[in-house]
Amino acid sequence: MTTAQHKIGSGFDRHSTTDDVLSGIDLTGRLAIVTGGYSGLGLETTRALTEAGARVVVPARRPTVAAEAVAGIAGVEVDELDLGDLESVRAFADRFLASGRTVDLVIDNAGIMACPETRVGPGWEAQFATNHLGHFALVNRLWPAIAPGGARIVSVSSTGHHTSDIRWDDPHWNHGTYDKWEAYGQAKTANVLFAVQLDALGKDSGVRAFALHPGGILTPLQRHLPQQEMVERGWIDENGTPLNPAGFKSPEQGAATQVWAATSPQLSGMGGVYCEDCDIAELAPADGTRVGVREYAIDPASAARLWDLSAELTGVNAFA
Repeated sequence: MTTAQHKIGSGFDRHSTTDDVLSGIDLTGRLAIVTGGYSGLGLETTRALTEAGARVVVPARRPTVAAEAVAGIAGVEVDELDLGDLESVRAFADRFLASGRTVDLVIDNAGIMACPETRVGPGWEAQFATNHLGHFALVNRLWPAIAPGGARIVSVSSTGHHTSDIRWDDPHWNHGTYDKWEAYGQAKTANVLFAVQLDALGKDSGVRAFALHPGGILTPLQRHLPQQEMVERGWIDENGTPLNPAGFKSPEQGAATQVWAATSPQLSGMGGVYCEDCDIAELAPADGTRVGVREYAIDPASAARLWDLSAELTGVNAFA
């Protein structure tokens, strides 16, 4: 397939940090919304953006906890948002729109991973609903406030997208035995496809979208995993200590790619691509190695199909 999925030689790599990619970038006067911006990579993203001059709105399912986490960071405000509850998404968006402000950056960072089978809303599978549908509804509802001619939307996916394409016939696992990792993989593929179609719809107004894999980082994202499972995967030892061979990044390194995608002038005029290690990723090799991006995750026809499905499920479509 013809694709823009090729490295551009950004000069950064997996060891680059948020401070590295923001060096020389002034975000004064710009406003960012970072979902989950009070924990793990989100908290580091919030810190880095504010230090570069941005004001950051942190929508949080636990606003009291969020307020405590960001208390020492200037230029941050917290509001309530539960991505698994479409009424909560609507209420947050309505409050923001009523403020009359415009948004320059949206980083869809919040998510859940490999949780036990859980149902939200009208019986939706929680990972697909929270990681994808909630963010889909959020961005569409915020669209009137998203600044034309320069805004960027960043969708945080992961290498987990290699595990599963969209389960078109049964996205909510209403049939068969639930697999928490396949469900996570589907949600992460959805995050990429969302960016592909949003970019196609928004680029004429100068709004560009990107997806990315931040890298392996031990954060609260792993909260649903038993310690023994992480030991078996080679992430930690029996004492809970991270194992170097697992190649984990620090939070500053892990958040760098989403910050780079949101702010880098190197991406001017570009969009709809999947990034990793602070560069555009290549297509994944045919041998199954989990690097780069799978073709099914950037397929334009699948991206349009998922958009239509998501609009039908959520009842929201800014481009209808």
